[in-house]
Amino acid sequence: MTVHTSWRRRAALSTVALACCASTLAGLPSGASAAPSPTPAAAAATFTDDFDGPAGSAVDGGKWQIETGDNVNNHERQFYTSGNKNAALDGQGNLVITARKENPENYQCWYGKCEYTSARLNTSGKFTQTYGHVEARMKVPKGQGMWPAFWMLGADIGSVGWPQSGEIDIMENVGFEPGTVHGTLHGPGYSGSGGIGAGYTLPGGEAFSDKFHTFAVDWSPNKVTWSVDGNVYQTRTPADLGGKQWVFDKPFFLILNLAVGGYWPGDPDGNTSFPQQLVVDYVHVTTND
Repeated sequence: MTVHTSWRRRAALSTVALACCASTLAGLPSGASAAPSPTPAAAAATFTDDFDGPAGSAVDGGKWQIETGDNVNNHERQFYTSGNKNAALDGQGNLVITARKENPENYQCWYGKCEYTSARLNTSGKFTQTYGHVEARMKVPKGQGMWPAFWMLGADIGSVGWPQSGEIDIMENVGFEPGTVHGTLHGPGYSGSGGIGAGYTLPGGEAFSDKFHTFAVDWSPNKVTWSVDGNVYQTRTPADLGGKQWVFDKPFFLILNLAVGGYWPGDPDGNTSFPQQLVVDYVHVTTND
């Protein structure tokens, strides 16, 4: 997402170490049999939000914090609001992040009076993880200027800054590409438009706004793999960085947001209807197998 706001609330969180070792057996007595290799541990759920609750409820404050304000860094047009104003459960097991063309509170943005409202959630100070399977099932909005994203930032961003913190974009969609999503790594020397990534395009002219899709990364030491609906479309390792620093072996936190406008998607135009919605069925994180 390459969104660089100030992070005022930080929590010291431990790295989750996920490693396994293979034993080498030597010098066994004649006729002795080697002990069976240990069975790999099954993946364990570490973060689960299925967004169950009454319609109109805000998200679980034990899992998410709501960011507020505008974003000059990407020249986005929206003001992110608090509580359940633009992010609420629908009573049917979904989180709905709604972008509206409105300004009921006279919010001020970098360009003057804000034209749009939306929401951005993150798990900073509440949940971080190093490695694992990170997945969300979502239906994205449509229209010029819409920019939904599901992504992660290094939990040390408050001390080292961006892009040294690292950023893993699990899914980004820009409205002028209705059938394509992008997965990208950002780090020192390969950030912003220089990020390392690839796109995934649906077959047959389908649009991601037509129905729900599942977006995921499988993340392990020195490797990140992206998939859509179980279809792997790219894997990145330090070899892809041309000698630049790999900064993805540490705790990261999750972010969900729906931006309006910005350098990459461009601004909404006369054909963009509002409100627009990013509908999230669930967010699940597990350890690796």
